[in-house]
Amino acid sequence: MGALILKGTADGTTQHPLYVRWTLPTGRILAWCLAVSTPSFHPQSKMAARSAGGKDPAELSSGETEELQQIKWHRRQLLEDIQKLKDEIADVFAQIDCFEIAEESRMAQKEKELCIGRKKFNMDPMKGVQYLIEHKLLTPDVQDIAQFLYKGEGLNKTAIGTYLGERDSFNLQVLQAFVDCHEFANLNLVQALRQFLWSFRLPGEAQKIDRMMETFATRYCLCNPGVFQSTDTCYVLSFSIIMLNTSLHNPNVRDRPPFERFVSMNRGINGGGDLPEEQLRRRKFITRKGRAATQNEGSASWLELESIPVSRLPAGDLGE
Repeated sequence: MGALILKGTADGTTQHPLYVRWTLPTGRILAWCLAVSTPSFHPQSKMAARSAGGKDPAELSSGETEELQQIKWHRRQLLEDIQKLKDEIADVFAQIDCFEIAEESRMAQKEKELCIGRKKFNMDPMKGVQYLIEHKLLTPDVQDIAQFLYKGEGLNKTAIGTYLGERDSFNLQVLQAFVDCHEFANLNLVQALRQFLWSFRLPGEAQKIDRMMETFATRYCLCNPGVFQSTDTCYVLSFSIIMLNTSLHNPNVRDRPPFERFVSMNRGINGGGDLPEEQLRRRKFITRKGRAATQNEGSASWLELESIPVSRLPAGDLGE
């Protein structure tokens, strides 16, 4: 007689008889094992047994019959485990589908709440930011809010300017962080102003503009050390440029200021001294044609100064 040898695990349990080795000189039970492993095998099919081993099941000894029953039992166990595995895999895929549906629903809800938050912000910036924080679409962190305003997706630029212009200490911190989002290195002053003022719309109140331009001047001088003797110089010149822009592009202003008047307005702002006229004329102002206005280009090119995107303020709103 031969012995049935099943592969075992380290803890002594028997694995499924995927591989079975028999030590029978006749090899008859080995043939039965192979027949059992085939899908076409039927326990009561004598033809299957004869084709596999050439012997009728009735001719097997009691020991061989017992071992054959063990093989059948292990085969049933294996098929049951395979079916359980299929069911588990199907359950996992069903859970994945449910998760994806839930995630899509959550993202759709988040996008809906974000859209509502933007609309609220455009109507009332303070309430809009509060709504976004309450719905965990924004954190109360200054940097997070500043980045949200800087990106400006779906936000009204006037509403951004309104929020940045508030005197509340938190809004002032957001203003500073917002200005720090801009990179002004290697830009002349008008280019930097244009970039800065495209990100929001200046409010109409002189005090709000004053705070914004002071913060801008500090940032510009930090990015471009040595251009001006102090941040005050940059601040005053920036303010003058905005006043000039208002005068040039406000249809209610008929008296267009000549270049000489602009130079006169900015005397003594550079640490008590004057800024070089050539610097004002050639380096600080870019015409719509993309060329620097030179001394030989008359008043027409001076009036071609490209419009900086500021509010259409009435003449004199910016004050002295």
